[in-house]
Amino acid sequence: MSLSGSGRIAAGLLANLMSSICIVFLNKWIYVHYSFPNMSLTLLHFVVTWLGLYICQRLGVFCPKRLPASKVLLLALSFCGFVVFTNLSLQNNTIGTYQLAKVMTTPVIILIQTIWYGKMFSLKIKLTLIPITLGVFLNSYYDVKFNVLGMLFATLGVLVTSLYQVWVGSKQHELQVNSMQLLYYQAPMSSAMLLCVVPFFEPIIGEGGIIGPWSPTAIAMVLLSGVVAFTVNLSIYWIIGNTSPVTYNMFGHFKFCITLLGGYLLFKDTLSLNQGLGIVCTLLGILAYTHFKLGEQEANKSKLVQRP
Repeated sequence: MSLSGSGRIAAGLLANLMSSICIVFLNKWIYVHYSFPNMSLTLLHFVVTWLGLYICQRLGVFCPKRLPASKVLLLALSFCGFVVFTNLSLQNNTIGTYQLAKVMTTPVIILIQTIWYGKMFSLKIKLTLIPITLGVFLNSYYDVKFNVLGMLFATLGVLVTSLYQVWVGSKQHELQVNSMQLLYYQAPMSSAMLLCVVPFFEPIIGEGGIIGPWSPTAIAMVLLSGVVAFTVNLSIYWIIGNTSPVTYNMFGHFKFCITLLGGYLLFKDTLSLNQGLGIVCTLLGILAYTHFKLGEQEANKSKLVQRP
């Protein structure tokens, strides 16, 4: 990879790091202090994402490409499920449990790619999933706010997110489009789907509805959340399209430590001894994965250099 290519990927990772941490705390703040409806917030995120992309294409940042709706339908559905279930998990769990549950996305992606895409992973890589999974279980089970509903949303979020991230990478290669072109076509489809569903679960007009008596501060926070969500969505597509779903997730585990710390400081989430052990166990698994993965990449480079 060229230096400029490495620089672009580093910039994309940094943008995702900053925006992902911001969106977690912004959304949690909005839920806790304003009780803004979950699915309505997700819908606003989709709309702002599409508007942001529309402005980008009008400015000549990218050229839209027409795609068959049938090719993007499942991706649009998984996009809805991905954001809705992760937001519901955040709303019903502490930030620590929410973030640790997301760590399970990596083993699920590896399982999906192994079974349905025939991708091979070494035994050492697979073994690192044991401490990661054990750590997530310990933290979640001993969370002071442990509840069945919260864990159900967390589990569904992991399953749908894993499918979504695998499909993001495969669709970009299959349809020969870049991250902006794919998201530009898919975001309005997801918005339309969610718009049909929201009225069945949340009020639209009046107290607690998306069109309600919200304070100027609440409106400003929601709009800010939408702008940050645009950066998160775009950076996810770009990183996965230029690296891989597993690489994106392993990088995401660095965000895990920062969001945990923020949860304890901003929202007074408590931490038990067993939860602490779970976090340490998960971090050890992540470090082991990173060590083995880098070793395999170096070995593959050496083989390529030695090949005549």
